[in-house]
Amino acid sequence: MFVDEVTIKVEAGKGGDGCTAFRREKYVAYGGPYGGNGGHGADIIFKVDEGLHTLLDLRYQKEIKGPKGENGRGKNQHGKGADPVIVKVPLGTVITDLDTGFVLADLKHKNDEVVVAKGGRGGRGNTAFKTQTNTAPNYSENGEEGEKRTLKVEIKLLADVGLVGLPSVGKSTIISMVSKSKPKIAAYHFTTLKPNLGVTRATNGKTFVLADLPGLIEGASKGEGLGDKFLRHIERTRVILHVLDMAGVEGRDPYQDYLLINKELEAFNPKLLERPMVILANKMDIEGAEDNLNDFKTKVKDKKIFAISAFNNKGLQEVIDYLSELLETLKEENLYEDEAFESHVLYKFKEEEPYTIEKEDDHTFVIKGEEVEKIFKRTKFTDEGIVRFAKKMRKMGVDERLEELGAQDGDMVKILDFYFEYQK
Repeated sequence: MFVDEVTIKVEAGKGGDGCTAFRREKYVAYGGPYGGNGGHGADIIFKVDEGLHTLLDLRYQKEIKGPKGENGRGKNQHGKGADPVIVKVPLGTVITDLDTGFVLADLKHKNDEVVVAKGGRGGRGNTAFKTQTNTAPNYSENGEEGEKRTLKVEIKLLADVGLVGLPSVGKSTIISMVSKSKPKIAAYHFTTLKPNLGVTRATNGKTFVLADLPGLIEGASKGEGLGDKFLRHIERTRVILHVLDMAGVEGRDPYQDYLLINKELEAFNPKLLERPMVILANKMDIEGAEDNLNDFKTKVKDKKIFAISAFNNKGLQEVIDYLSELLETLKEENLYEDEAFESHVLYKFKEEEPYTIEKEDDHTFVIKGEEVEKIFKRTKFTDEGIVRFAKKMRKMGVDERLEELGAQDGDMVKILDFYFEYQK
């Protein structure tokens, strides 16, 4: 089964908790803190596997979770970091964060990989908090939560040339003649239910990849027929090979077919019409095709046109040799203009709003914000931990902001699902 798009949730591993421990060996005076740090949580990594051609393995996985890092132990033993979770995907996979809409990665090269969710840092053990003024800290941190994301994972096939056209114009026959690909061929519409790739060889010995895309129809860019599922696969192709039934076997006008397909390509992505397009006038062995071709050439004068008969394998080698020479002159273009993708935008957003405070009722204030919540989750609420947490909140300006909003002694302050009593 060919599956080219899935939605999946990923959650990286939580960092291991730090340890609070003290040296108590005989003959070791003032032993001091001896607690180790927690290990790093598991990253979630998507990596290219050239042996895969579908996302079927991910279709039935609703969520991928990474294991937690080991907790720190006494005797300054640090917890082991969890091994990353490697998710193998086909070449040409694009990964998008559905919560932000940003593209995380376009895996288009051999061995490409990307960390889609970073594991949480391990919590520090009490040894890490030793200072000259606090030589025996009775405090350690919890591990940090791993990143959580909802991802759209889709394949956009890597092919040099993409065959497009209405159903039953002969695309599958063409690719079967010029390569070892064996697509299903029959005399009815939508015989092809998945894209077919074929490697073909020119007379000069050079090879390139063709993609036979399932037949498009009017409205394909809006979801009609199969076109909305497979138009994405043409986005990577450097040359569009437009196949037309020049004999008009089904009573259609080849020129109107040409306009219809171009309209759908433009509606899906206007940049597609900027790419080199070669016209294949197929079924030239059928009566009436020659007259239709002459009429077509008077209307379309800016495209290279080849007259062929795929059924009889006539004229195809000339087309392959021309495409091979054309591809030599074209540079590979990036599918996405911004190769840095998301990083600069998200960083700016986080700097602008570290936290917000809302009044739930007259005596309850709710603090929200990723940074505040992260500090809260990493805090172990021992006596010393509470003091450290309060100092951090004060340093971030939380106390000052609460006072501005009219908070009084005894009012409740809520962070996540926990309540604290406010005191000036």
